[in-house]
Amino acid sequence: MGIGTEQNAAEEKGKVTRTTVRYFTGLLQAAGMPRLVLAAAILLSLVGAVTGLVVPLITGRFIDSFSTDSFDLRMVASLAALFLLEAVASGLSYYMLAYVGNQMVNKIRKRLWTKVLSLPVPFFDRHRSAETMSRVTNDTNEIKTLITDHLIAFCSNLLTVIGAVAILFYLDWQMTLIILVAVPVGFGILMPIGGKMYKISISMYGQLAQLSAMLTQVISEIRLVKASNAERKEEKSGFGDMDSLYRFGMKEAKINAVLVPLMSMVMVVLLVVIIGYGGVRVSSGALSAGELVSFILLLFQIMFPFSQFATFYSQLQKVMAATERLRLILEYRSEGDDRAVRPAPEGHRDLRFEDVTFAYHEGETILSEVTFSIPAKKVTALVGPSGSGKTTIFSLIERFYAPSGGDIVFGSESIRDYSLDSWRRKIGYVSQDSPLMTGSIRDNIVYGREEPVTDEEVAEAARLAYAQGFIESLPRGYETEVGERGIQLSGGQRQRVAIARALLRQPDILLLDEATASLDSDSEHEVQKALGNLMIERTTVVIAHRLSTVVAADQIIVLEHGRVTGSGTHEELLDSHPSYAEWAKKQFQTGEQ
Repeated sequence: MGIGTEQNAAEEKGKVTRTTVRYFTGLLQAAGMPRLVLAAAILLSLVGAVTGLVVPLITGRFIDSFSTDSFDLRMVASLAALFLLEAVASGLSYYMLAYVGNQMVNKIRKRLWTKVLSLPVPFFDRHRSAETMSRVTNDTNEIKTLITDHLIAFCSNLLTVIGAVAILFYLDWQMTLIILVAVPVGFGILMPIGGKMYKISISMYGQLAQLSAMLTQVISEIRLVKASNAERKEEKSGFGDMDSLYRFGMKEAKINAVLVPLMSMVMVVLLVVIIGYGGVRVSSGALSAGELVSFILLLFQIMFPFSQFATFYSQLQKVMAATERLRLILEYRSEGDDRAVRPAPEGHRDLRFEDVTFAYHEGETILSEVTFSIPAKKVTALVGPSGSGKTTIFSLIERFYAPSGGDIVFGSESIRDYSLDSWRRKIGYVSQDSPLMTGSIRDNIVYGREEPVTDEEVAEAARLAYAQGFIESLPRGYETEVGERGIQLSGGQRQRVAIARALLRQPDILLLDEATASLDSDSEHEVQKALGNLMIERTTVVIAHRLSTVVAADQIIVLEHGRVTGSGTHEELLDSHPSYAEWAKKQFQTGEQ
């Protein structure tokens, strides 16, 4: 589902429009309601509600029968049967409702997860990962709570109230009018408080997401925290977020502290008035004792649901706030929403940047009218000082971002004309930090491959990446767990696993971000040979921080301040590019020393 510019702007500023109940019901319908189970749950709920209405009437008659010195066993048996029926109907209704709620929320979570995975990289640049995680878990849980614990109960309670009021009118319309006076009083209390609850809820969810983001970041970088003696700083930061969440929780508690006693007070006052006035009616003979008991029991049938209406309304406001946050994800433009479906062509073609301009943020240009060609089946190196745009070029090739101006052409066609999935299948990427996923070494080597991969293929990729030796020396070999973010492996080992993954992918275009930076001299020599074999008959682009690793490149592109200032072989640039010659002089002299 697309989203307009105005909505994106609202997303960035954190301003949202209040979600309507219609959008929420549409979200539930899109989740695929199990209608038969829901209908059965509603039916059983209604059976329980009707049974609850019949019980007071039979109880009243039972009490009146005492006054005639008779004891009807059939009436006692009927009451027992009604109690049992109400209990069974309520239990089954709750279980079916729990099934409906859990199934629908499970589908909503799956839809959200699919959507999150399809979101473009800029979304994750602007939103902390834990905040997004909070939307998928905590916010959807509020929806489940509403469906399971409140939604159908609200419907059955509504029927109970309507039925009870009708019977009360039948028993004594004068006392019933007194009861109805309490209804506008109750709604007068509910409406203004509900609006405050909505505002507090949406702020509390935002604060909870912020706390989750802080905890995730600190725990994932706990070694940096300890090495920097930053425990007290992070403790203070965490306490600040927790205190903010505490204050929001107390604001919510204040509202409930006002809401619940007020509703209870209205009900108690009503009950006292009814008992007093009912006693007068009984003494005058206008009402029997049994009818008064029936009246009071029916009044309780109204009081309990009416108090639950307050809870339901409060929960509904919380769910509206949660749904608003989900809506911002569901309506965000997905990656590849241009609907390009043509697969990228097989084989090799030149890749060309044509007047490409790019900025992560408006007014902060990273690349400015960059034009150069990457020849097919050749090695092209990108060199230049930090911040010159080398990594950004890789991101544009992988289509993590789209150019602000100009185009990137594969052969004679824009890469935007190809489906995103097919284009990325042509690319293998090995970065400096070699990210690994939690799981085994084998899992990480085959990561991203949908088709089955044999053990022989995995072993061959590891051998070519010079990773086979250290893997087989581990007690569990390829089934060794790498730990969170690969923490159980050394930097060089992680790098070689990442290279094995790229080898197994067999890409047409190879992107290497100083792929040997984390290796010792012996490992680097071996992996350089492996990469040399991998580069054969492949279009290779290398980000080079050490010029010694790219002196043999077919072409070197020099980037400075987001512009191409030179291109050629190493020897050509030494003669024609002063800055390159100066870098080379400094690095090679340092290397000799």
